[in-house]
Amino acid sequence: MTENEISYLIRKAIFKVYNTLGPGLLESVYVAALVYELKKLGLMVKTEIPVPVIYDNEKLELGFRIDMLVNDKVIIEVKSIEQLAEVHHKVVLTYLKLTGKKLALLVNFNTSDITKSIYRKVNNL
Repeated sequence: MTENEISYLIRKAIFKVYNTLGPGLLESVYVAALVYELKKLGLMVKTEIPVPVIYDNEKLELGFRIDMLVNDKVIIEVKSIEQLAEVHHKVVLTYLKLTGKKLALLVNFNTSDITKSIYRKVNNL
């Protein structure tokens, strides 16, 4: 399955979770519900994936963690905040660079319109 095919299924699951739960809950609730929906769709989901930083050929264990990794190809970063800041977008791009993955989705569930709160980030896709 390609990154784009996986992304389509992820978006489907995001819409289902949002339409069922609505905005205003904690990020952990959306992550748990999204994991459940993605697994129902037959996808492999890992959560809280450590992201090491290599600096001067030295592996630095800094505690960076990706919220979700789907089929070992697509990163999902989940937020439930008033408004995304530019730094949230930059962090996702950095995760793509550090992991060598090609696609990530940044989603903010604390919104009145989920269609405008899903951001696709690419790295050489």
